[in-house]
Formats: sequence, structure tokens, C-alpha cells
Amino acid sequence: MVATTVSTGEGWSSRSAFILAAVGAAVGLGNIWRFPTLAGESGGGAFVIFYIACVFLLGLPLVLSEIFIGRVGQTDAVGSIRRVAAQSQASPGWSVFGAIGALAAFLIVAFYSVVAGWVLYYVSVMGLDLVQAVVEGDPLRGALAGESREQIQQRLGDMFANPLLLIVVHFLFMGLTFYIVARGVSSGIEKAATYLMPLFFVLLVGLVIYGAIEGDIGDAVAFLFTPDWSKLTPQVMNSALGQALFSLSLGVAGLITYGSYIKEGSGLGPTAGLIAIADTTVALLAGLMIFPIVFAVGLDPAAGPTLVFQTLPFAFQTMPGGALFGFLFFLLILVAAVTSSISLLEVPTAYGIGERGWTRPKSAAIFGGGAFLIGIACLLGYNVWADVRPLGFWSLFAETDILDTVDGFTGKVMLPVGALLTSLFIGWKADENLLRTTTGLSPWAFGLWRFLLAWLCPLAVAIILVTGLFPSILGS
Repeated sequence: MVATTVSTGEGWSSRSAFILAAVGAAVGLGNIWRFPTLAGESGGGAFVIFYIACVFLLGLPLVLSEIFIGRVGQTDAVGSIRRVAAQSQASPGWSVFGAIGALAAFLIVAFYSVVAGWVLYYVSVMGLDLVQAVVEGDPLRGALAGESREQIQQRLGDMFANPLLLIVVHFLFMGLTFYIVARGVSSGIEKAATYLMPLFFVLLVGLVIYGAIEGDIGDAVAFLFTPDWSKLTPQVMNSALGQALFSLSLGVAGLITYGSYIKEGSGLGPTAGLIAIADTTVALLAGLMIFPIVFAVGLDPAAGPTLVFQTLPFAFQTMPGGALFGFLFFLLILVAAVTSSISLLEVPTAYGIGERGWTRPKSAAIFGGGAFLIGIACLLGYNVWADVRPLGFWSLFAETDILDTVDGFTGKVMLPVGALLTSLFIGWKADENLLRTTTGLSPWAFGLWRFLLAWLCPLAVAIILVTGLFPSILGS
């Protein structure tokens, strides 16, 4: 028996509104934090070039696939897949990857809000520091004047050791996300994207210019775009493959959900291309924003996850205008986190509306509240529950804390499975005429798209899935 679904939203007011919201969904901590981290750890140029190839050969076909499913389905991810399957005379069981995506989005927004809470805390720290600089009559001084490098680096550890502080910033961020989603598509999500995305790009371009002037742009460009192919190991290629999917928010049904709010038009190909290009451009600009500062101060580009929260604050201390631009840097990350968290919470919220018949405020409150509680468990894993290993029986997660376990399980298992099933469904099961008329692709572009989805994408995503579960295959 086919479940009854209902419409989940009033729709976007224009194509540009959808593009802004979809780019906002894709652009997040994965671009501003994770991409520079992986590029630094992987040796720069070879990783970057292989990553760009992965985005357009693997990511772009999946982006178009998700938008297509939503555009045809016109409801939540599960219901949309079910409708496409019905029109393609395929099994309604394919809707399982919509359910996997919705569950993954729910779990990800739980720990994503915790990490975004760290960003919110650093925005307040750098903001107060800027206010102090202005009061002292020196607004263009370096950041965190008078603090030693050890004090700057210790701030992150002190924050982790303070459960109440972590809960407060997590609550504030999740509350903001809930408020926007609960207001609906036109009054909440679209309005937030309309204001936040232009602000994001202004901040990003401004910080890139600052890095080019005050930093070492020559070394940064050489590091990012001069490939040393000897560093393109299987581990690096696998990281680039995974980042291409993670950066575009694929596998969590976000673009299916956003695509369901498109009420008119059939030319989805150019729209998907714009999203992929914008997302990749942001990642590259993030590298050009961060690495000139890193090289100018003589810091290690392979510093890893601590690069943003421990390394860069010290760099801003040593640079002219560091108090101002340090604040703007963390504000930029916060804006990116908000636009992504909105899309993550919207996926299960839409499921509650479409499949359960709940009102939008009720659905957003249930899933937002549930994610908040899971997030509390994640943040307590840094202090009072530091010894808890939720999947300790599984060797892959035997040594990971609560947050890293949720992150690892969603990233290594749920996202690849969702992306794999998406590619197989569109590549092999979806009705060809429905695909042609809805996407508006030219014959050669359609043939290439279907070939990539049927053959290359499943193979590549399967590699990500298998090597993620069995890292010893790559020797790691």
C-alpha cells in the first residue's frame, strides 16, 4: 500500500531564490573548514585538482539527480522518490534511500550544531576583542593582544572542558536553525538565504583580498594549484572523492527536499551546474583565504582540524587588522554553518510534514529538539562522558568519542549508501522520457549524465563506502 503524502511547502519565489538556498545548503563547514584541512594534510595541488575532477564527474551528476527527484516528486524525499518510482514503474522500495538521507540529515545536524556552537563562541571571543581594540583607539591592531600562543591554543581545550558553555552555544545555534525552518520556505529558508548568502560572499571576497595583501598569496597559489603527483596516493584520492560528496551535501536528501519546492520550469541542468560551480569556487576561495595567512606567519598547512580554532587565531594576532579580520573570519564561518544547518533540519522536517501529516512548527520542533538532545550527548563526550565509546564493539569506531562516532557513521556509511542508491536509481530505473523532459538536457549531455550515473558514480561511491569501512585496504 502506498503511503499518502502531502505537499511540504509553498515553493520558491524564483529560480534565483532556489539557487541561493541550494548553494547555501552545499556551502558550509565542509568548504570553509574541512576542505582547507584536507588540502593541507594531502599536500595541496594534486588533491585539489583531483577533487575538482570528482566534483564535476561524480558530484554534478548526483546534484542534478537529487534536484530532478524533488522537482518531479513535489514532496519530502521519501514521497518524492516513491512518486518517481511509480512513474517509472519501479519498486516503491527505492524510497528507502530517502529515509536514509532524512535520518542522516537528522543525525548530522545534531553534531553539526555542536561544532557550529564552537564557531559561535569564537565569534563572541573575537567580537569582544574587536570592541576592546576600538575602545582602546586601535581598531586595526592584531587580535587577542597580550595573550601568549599557549593561551590562544588552550582556549579550545578550556571550552571543551566546560559542558555548560558548550550546551549554551549549542542551544543558541540550534534555536536559530529551528526558528528559520519553522517559519517555512518563503518566510524562513528563502529569506535567510536571500540575506545571508550575499553577506557570505562579501565576507569571503573581502577576506581573500585581505589574505592576498597581508599574507603570502604566491606560496598559497603554488601550494593549491601546483600538483605534486607523487602525493596523489590512494588515500588522498579517496579523501578527494569523499570531500566532493560531503561538500555538495549529497546523500542527505537536502537537494531532493529543496528541489521539491521548484514549482515551474524544466531546465534543471544549468541550475545544477551553477550549484556545483559555486560550491567548488567557495572551497577554492576558502583555500586562498586561509593559506596566504598560514604561509605568511610560517605555520604548518598540514595542522589538521585545529587549523581554524587554534592556528589561525594566533596568525591573526600577528597581522595588521587581525582583530577586525579575525572577527569577520569567524562570522563568515558562522553564516556558512547557518545556511547548511537549515537545509539539514529541513529534510527531516519535510518528512514529518509529508509522511506524518504534522504541521511545520510541530515537525521542526520534534526533529530540532531531538537533534539538540543528541547534540548534548555529543558535546558531553568531550568532558564528562569522555570515556564513552558508543560503537566500541566495532573496531572502526573502537577509539572514537560520541561526536566522532556519529560523524564517522553518517559519513562512512549513510552518505555513501544514499549516494550509491541515488545513482543506481536514476542511472538504471528512472523513466528515460521523464528524465529528458524534466532536466532539459541536450542529447549528448543527457547521454553523458546517464552514463556517469549508471557506471562511474556507483563504482566511485562503492569505493568510498568499502574503503571507509575497511581502511586497511588503503594501508591506513
